[in-house]
Amino acid sequence: MILVLGGTGEARALAAELVARDLRVVSSLAGRVANPRLPVGEVRVGGFGGPDGLARWLTENHVEAVVDATHPFAERIGASAFQGARTAGVPLLRLQRPGWQAGPGDEWHWVSSLDEAASKITELGERIFLTSGRQGLSAFACCTDQWFLARCVDPPEPPLPPKIEILLDRGPYEVEGESALLREHRIDVLVTKDSGGTMTTAKLRAARERGIPVVVVKRPSRPETTTVETVPAALSWVSAMLGA
Repeated sequence: MILVLGGTGEARALAAELVARDLRVVSSLAGRVANPRLPVGEVRVGGFGGPDGLARWLTENHVEAVVDATHPFAERIGASAFQGARTAGVPLLRLQRPGWQAGPGDEWHWVSSLDEAASKITELGERIFLTSGRQGLSAFACCTDQWFLARCVDPPEPPLPPKIEILLDRGPYEVEGESALLREHRIDVLVTKDSGGTMTTAKLRAARERGIPVVVVKRPSRPETTTVETVPAALSWVSAMLGA
């Protein structure tokens, strides 16, 4: 059995390829999204009970390999995967999409945290488009002078900024639509995490075209383990681990 951690597009693509090769795959989702896109194959939802719980699950289910394809900012899950796989003696691969890179015409401001982003926006503008996820909105609750448009998949919980409009939506997005959104709401600053991938890059292109500065939160550090950036590379690694 192969355990694939994560609800990312890469995780779903990998699960589909492994199932097509008649391999038993279990995809594990954190359960933080109400209606997640489900991969093919077996699916389990919820945590394992920390690294020790994961190690027991891996041993009890005779898992031969683990692929951590979680979101680049799923820091806690990544640490548990590393420790749990090491305890159980199961090979671990990190499948992580490349990060974004600023291009000509971009005005990007890199920060290390959402708290730092909340401080940075005060220098840049007054109407902020937040695309950093619902769980981080509390970092901006102290920003009383700015107006926010926050886009997330599920409704956020307080604390929230006092002046905020919530837009519930899920990508992928198109540049034309993102540009119209920025124009209609008179956005002058975009805040995002360095998630990578192509599903949400349209907002970055739209911001470039409109001359809007972007505050980008850097990825958190991860334990050092074998890492690849593409699904084909992950498939090669799994094949090697299984001796196929």
